Amino acid sequence: MWGGRFGGGTDGEFFDFQRSLDYDFKLAEYDISHSLIHIGALLDAGLLSGKEYSSLKKALRSLLKRVLSEGPGFIVSAGAEDIHSYIHGQVEKEAGAAAMKLHTLRSRNDQVAFDEKWYCLKECAGTALLLDSLILSLKTLSDRHRGSLFLGYTHTRRAQVITFDLYLGAFGSMFSRDRQRLEDYFGRLRVCIGAGALAGTSLGEGSYANALRAVVSGNSGKIMPVDNSVDHVSDRDYIIELLSILSIIQMHLSRLAEDFILYSGSEYALLCLPDEFCTGSSLMPHKKNPDLLELVRGNTGRVYGSLVWLLTLMKGLPLSYNRDMQFDKEPLFGAVENLKSELSLLCRFLPLVKVNKQAVEAALSDKTFYATELAEWLVREKKLPFKTAHETVGALILAAESSAKGIDGLKEEELRRIHPALNRAVVGRVMNPVYASGAGKTAAGKTKTGKKPAGFRLPEVKL
Repeated sequence: MWGGRFGGGTDGEFFDFQRSLDYDFKLAEYDISHSLIHIGALLDAGLLSGKEYSSLKKALRSLLKRVLSEGPGFIVSAGAEDIHSYIHGQVEKEAGAAAMKLHTLRSRNDQVAFDEKWYCLKECAGTALLLDSLILSLKTLSDRHRGSLFLGYTHTRRAQVITFDLYLGAFGSMFSRDRQRLEDYFGRLRVCIGAGALAGTSLGEGSYANALRAVVSGNSGKIMPVDNSVDHVSDRDYIIELLSILSIIQMHLSRLAEDFILYSGSEYALLCLPDEFCTGSSLMPHKKNPDLLELVRGNTGRVYGSLVWLLTLMKGLPLSYNRDMQFDKEPLFGAVENLKSELSLLCRFLPLVKVNKQAVEAALSDKTFYATELAEWLVREKKLPFKTAHETVGALILAAESSAKGIDGLKEEELRRIHPALNRAVVGRVMNPVYASGAGKTAAGKTKTGKKPAGFRLPEVKL
């Protein structure tokens, strides 16, 4: 595609070093679509005859059909430099001399930006669908244990009794925000064409705009002529932004994984994990290891690393395109594929998780769990200033610990010495899970289901 200026062949080792087909083959669908739009522009500009156009279109659509039916994996074994040269070579085999005009007035710089933006659009929509499924899986688990009590923690210490609905709803809220970020991103991203190498082409915006109107159907304004050609070929903000969103999703997945790892261990024993997603030990027969969750947590470094990789790659590049940018694909593809695999697995994992009600009930028998409820009761019923109520209940907890009797072991006179409003009847009525989970609560536990991604309309090229 570029050899005319050179007097000799490319060093073999250097060719292998710089070729990118091993990973950019995944862009085949989008690169063929670029060519289909491009030949429409060439025809409109009078640079292709009708016969040449038909021949190129037939070859491109034949290759696209194979890519869509088989997946692009068959391309990897080809010896081409990159996906662009591979497609050009395949078209030349089928279309013959007409392929010599396929690359007229365009550059791989323009092609790869087009391809990657379309890839990001498609994977953004796919990730949003998986997030919807994950939120529904959380709701399935929540509905199965509707009203069940659970332990709330701060600083990894027991804090207050909550419902399992409220606990899972926190993750539902996180993932709903993530989904909104994806929808916002999808709404702003546009796939542009016509930048040439960096300065546009003599086809001009008008010809490309005419071609787009003629060949692009149902794209909701997603494909359009390039605005600033220099920015188009040198920009990778859209990848960095998507990786930022994926990193936030991954953070939330990691937090969920960490909680479920802790709460399913024997030290907590609040949750029971499904056998199908755990493994055992090759030495210790009793082990049931939370491997899926640990791998999700471990993948966080890979997804974060992809974001840092791109930020570091782009931080000092002069305008416009530089070959360094070839390395934007592996972190993008890796982060997307890792995250989608995790979401798919967790959608099947979550509905099978069970709450260990016996362990929860045993933990909730500790009356110190209800110190906050007692302080609030003193404020509401006895009109004590909250600071006084807080100190009173703190003194009650200290007395119970110092005497080693526990709160239930304190006598009436001991309670009254702490504060006249305290007695065994009040302590018994207020400091229990039933009262704590229902008395005057304003926070409701809901697992959000999210909205269907009806707005995620992908472009489609029809020729």
